[in-house]
Amino acid sequence: MLNLRLKQVRMKKYDTITLVREQFPALNQQVNGKPLVYLDNAATSQKPNNVIKLSNELTAFTNGNIHRAVHELSARTTVLYEGARDKVAEFINARRREEVIFTSGTTASLNLVAFSLSQKFLTKGGSVLVSGAEHHSNIVPWQMACERNGSKLKVLPVDDNGMWQMDKLEALLDEGVKIISVAHISNVLGIINPVKELIAAAHKRGIIVVVDGAQGIVHSNVDVQDLDCDFYVFSGHKMYASTGTGVLYGKYSLLEEIPPWMGGGDMVDSVSFEKTTYAAPPLKFEAGTPNFGGIPTLGAAVDFIRGIDPNVLLENENQIVEFIENEFKTIPGLKLYGNSAHRIPLFSFNVEGIHPTDIAMLMDKMGVALRSGQMCSEPVMNRFNATAMVRASFAAYNNIEDAEVFVKSLKRAVTMLA
Repeated sequence: MLNLRLKQVRMKKYDTITLVREQFPALNQQVNGKPLVYLDNAATSQKPNNVIKLSNELTAFTNGNIHRAVHELSARTTVLYEGARDKVAEFINARRREEVIFTSGTTASLNLVAFSLSQKFLTKGGSVLVSGAEHHSNIVPWQMACERNGSKLKVLPVDDNGMWQMDKLEALLDEGVKIISVAHISNVLGIINPVKELIAAAHKRGIIVVVDGAQGIVHSNVDVQDLDCDFYVFSGHKMYASTGTGVLYGKYSLLEEIPPWMGGGDMVDSVSFEKTTYAAPPLKFEAGTPNFGGIPTLGAAVDFIRGIDPNVLLENENQIVEFIENEFKTIPGLKLYGNSAHRIPLFSFNVEGIHPTDIAMLMDKMGVALRSGQMCSEPVMNRFNATAMVRASFAAYNNIEDAEVFVKSLKRAVTMLA
């Protein structure tokens, strides 16, 4: 049945995924004499033509600091910058544009919200809950906040399949828990976590929930009102925008209540040596000169994503997942981490007796770009008794042919390294 579907896809000379691929010039190159198969998308994505064009324009012509000046270049850049805010707000279905804060990426967003939330809501004896499969960026900022405030970090464990142990959630949600921060989708396990269920349970107890959407924004139709999360964070460089761009969505009532993270220009209302008052959100959290040469590309990336039929993307992802899961079963000694019916085409694995970096380096010689190491997620590595893993992560421009080349190259690498 799978082979029949693959043949049907190939019969379409210019199917949607092919048209998507044509928008990414980076894919039309060779690496080590082989056509590039780029499968490190969970780390950073390649850029489509409309993002590249806008980025070049911002650098070469539209280079003026936003909000501050009355000259033409400043006005143009301000329009593009604030236009991106409108597009992102609509993309994630925020209630209002002022709920979108621009940052340099997911890590900056998490550090901002960890600092500001803890200042207001985390007191001595309180606690923050994270899951056992978090990225370092969703662990360390909360540890730092707990250390500052005399609080503690609690962990919702994952089972042998990498799934949250939701049966243990009730016991963990005592009166001390003030904040929960969890990943929408694991950057190591590829599992789509039951965040909506967790949010509902937390809100019954008045607990604030932060969602790390670094992977979720790429592989899910994110609707922050439907999720009812209090905060949602993500990076631009994983969703086809420029590096150094990111978003913190927050419910406006909470953004009004919490203090700013940084002080400086553009985040103030009035300044004197006696007292400073702050601007209303979002400027309250955007101190200093922002990345006006990059943030507008978030709007271009949203335009690009919204131009693709989501049903076609989902079908393509499901085909890739089914194909690779079946092929992995035929490779002796291969262990796939993360076992769930709800997953994205992201596969972290090891092959018995072979170091993961050796696999990644050899496959690079075959033109296949992978990630190896701890993926900035050492605790989940420890949970599965792994010092490192190999990760293949697919994006909208990866097709079944990429998956086939990946599997063929992996089998060859395993044979050579065994």
